[in-house]
Amino acid sequence: MEIKEMTIEELEARKSAIVAELDVEGADLDALEAEMKSIKAEMESRKAAEAQKEEIRKAVTEGAGAVIQEFKEEKREMAKTNEEIRASKEYVDAFARYLINEDDRECRALLTTDASGSVPVPAIVDEIIRTAWENDEILSRVRKTYIRGNLKVAFELSADGAYVHNEGTTAPTEESLALGIVTMVPKNIKKWITISDEAITMGGENLVRYIYDELTYQIVKKLAALVVDDIKNAPQVADNDEASVAKITSAPGLTTISEAAANTSDEATQMVVIMNKLTEVEFDAARAAGNFAIDPFKGLPVLYSSELPAYTSASANAVYAIVGDLKGVQVNYPEGDGIAIKYDDLSLAEKDMVKIVGRQYAAHALTACGRFCVVAKPSGATT
Repeated sequence: MEIKEMTIEELEARKSAIVAELDVEGADLDALEAEMKSIKAEMESRKAAEAQKEEIRKAVTEGAGAVIQEFKEEKREMAKTNEEIRASKEYVDAFARYLINEDDRECRALLTTDASGSVPVPAIVDEIIRTAWENDEILSRVRKTYIRGNLKVAFELSADGAYVHNEGTTAPTEESLALGIVTMVPKNIKKWITISDEAITMGGENLVRYIYDELTYQIVKKLAALVVDDIKNAPQVADNDEASVAKITSAPGLTTISEAAANTSDEATQMVVIMNKLTEVEFDAARAAGNFAIDPFKGLPVLYSSELPAYTSASANAVYAIVGDLKGVQVNYPEGDGIAIKYDDLSLAEKDMVKIVGRQYAAHALTACGRFCVVAKPSGATT
């Protein structure tokens, strides 16, 4: 076998064999010496080659060598949803510019899908409007719907009660049911504010919050007042197109609210009391005068509305308190409960002021009988 074809183990074995053959009589010492030198040379050559390979491996590990091709890991971001985009600062800034220039292309370009109709408002606007709804004690309790156009709501004028039918006896007569229909026609509820040209420059979220906070608060406040008016001005006898409320005439006293609550129907289950803050003082005075530890409000939540007059300043027969279930009132939003904004920088341009108009399209009405009882001030009453 050629030396170059032998393994290291075979070369080591051959070296040992050569050493043994040196003692054999008649051995060719020159040939054995030459073979031993060849084996040693081969082993040295292989050792040097292996050392060189190790140096190359080490150099490559430490970054030596020419770059043939670099591979970079690409991180692909998941496509954002429209909800995520509406919550981004980029979209809020674009929307602030849209309020000023009424050019919606930048907003629509940011959205992942084409949004038909009006430009979707940023998430912070949804938050502002929802918070305004929840914070208003009256509007947070009414029934809300989102039906386009005029809305007709049926309510019960009168109906027979249920019957007990004994087997084998004559069938009960058909129920006599009379219905009325309230037609809810939406109207624009508007509020406008003015801000300076300098204030416009704040832009972004600050501008959007400033505009929507103020306009939403004022519109919600007005709509709550209209709901109180619906109850206050409702008739005591229902007709075919208008639901009714009960009415008592009584000064603030320990049993006034109890009497009013007793005049509502069994369906009025989530009862509240609505009055002017100054009127509450009169009920407290009645309790103090009698030295009774009695709650004149019967444990019901007391909500405040300046749409009702204070008892002391109310005229005779004027409604000064309401007791009932606000689910008996319905508010319909044909275009949703958002606030539409119009920007006018021309009307007050000479004053360096900008007019911003907020609008909400809504209908409101009393849609059930027996849900409320109003309390009126007696004639000739004294405090």
